Amino acid sequence: MKVSGRVAALSRRAVLATAAGLLASPVVRAQDAPLGLRVGALKFGTLNWLVETISAEGLDRREGLALESVDFAGGQATTVALQAGDVDLIVSDWLWALRRSNDGEPMRFAPFSNALGAVMVAADGPVKMLDDLRGRRIGVAGGALDKSWLLLRAYSKVKIGVDLASAAEPVYGAPPLVSEQLPLGRVDAVLTFWPYAARLDARGFTRLMDVSEMITGLGIAPVPPLVGFVWRNAVMAEKGAAIAAFLRAAAAANRVLATKDAAWERIRPLMQAADDAEFVRLRDYYRAGIPGSFGEAERLSCAKLYEVLAQIGGPELVGPTPGFDRALFGPVGE
Repeated sequence: MKVSGRVAALSRRAVLATAAGLLASPVVRAQDAPLGLRVGALKFGTLNWLVETISAEGLDRREGLALESVDFAGGQATTVALQAGDVDLIVSDWLWALRRSNDGEPMRFAPFSNALGAVMVAADGPVKMLDDLRGRRIGVAGGALDKSWLLLRAYSKVKIGVDLASAAEPVYGAPPLVSEQLPLGRVDAVLTFWPYAARLDARGFTRLMDVSEMITGLGIAPVPPLVGFVWRNAVMAEKGAAIAAFLRAAAAANRVLATKDAAWERIRPLMQAADDAEFVRLRDYYRAGIPGSFGEAERLSCAKLYEVLAQIGGPELVGPTPGFDRALFGPVGE
């Protein structure tokens, strides 16, 4: 069957239009000069799980992204590197980013994980409910200004009328060291970050309560993420396109990790799981924390959460110029 000249011309225009559309898509942008981005990560942190998945799935190449991961030994080292311009993006909590912004160094934030920590106890131990923490030794991952500890203090004030900072004996320390105090019987409960809670879960310890329960118990819903990708506003002109590409690649990698068990076998060496049970718990806790939408409701929750934390943490936590700035949570393009 012959095709008329008009139809042929239309077909040619359709092909050209399709080609133009493809050239504008992330898939074909990989043909252009790559967008460089330096990401600072804890050497054994969960961000490396995501970065490895991005690389293994070719999501960086699809986005035209030249991704460089820089390992650090601790969280403070990553924040120092970000402020010095040695890296372009890190994972940190938005409270730190907000304080830096209020102190005159504007930052931006996008959710990395909704996974939060938990109070872990021995299944056959003396602590069965919140009130049982009175007079007990509580291991606290981090220091006295750890956000989860501040939330537990605020929650206990509301629910049982006491501040656990004085009604119990907090024992502060690095997460892996604090976690080991529970099996040794040196503390009665441990408030720790989710990867360490997952490892304790795999060893037969039980969750007394999640930090998310504390947040909802304080009347804040939906529960907002505390941890996310943080970068300086000052790099947006040069790195904005690379950051946007990275966030798209991260979201795509999380979709892979949410649905494909084989992807977890690939990153298993990075997880340092002691056994199969620990591997499964780490995988499932991570999956449960994959962030969904982040919109106005979540921003309002962040604002409410900030007020709670500022009230109990005081100037030592929020700095000399406190205040909630929603611009921290604006889309990359804003």
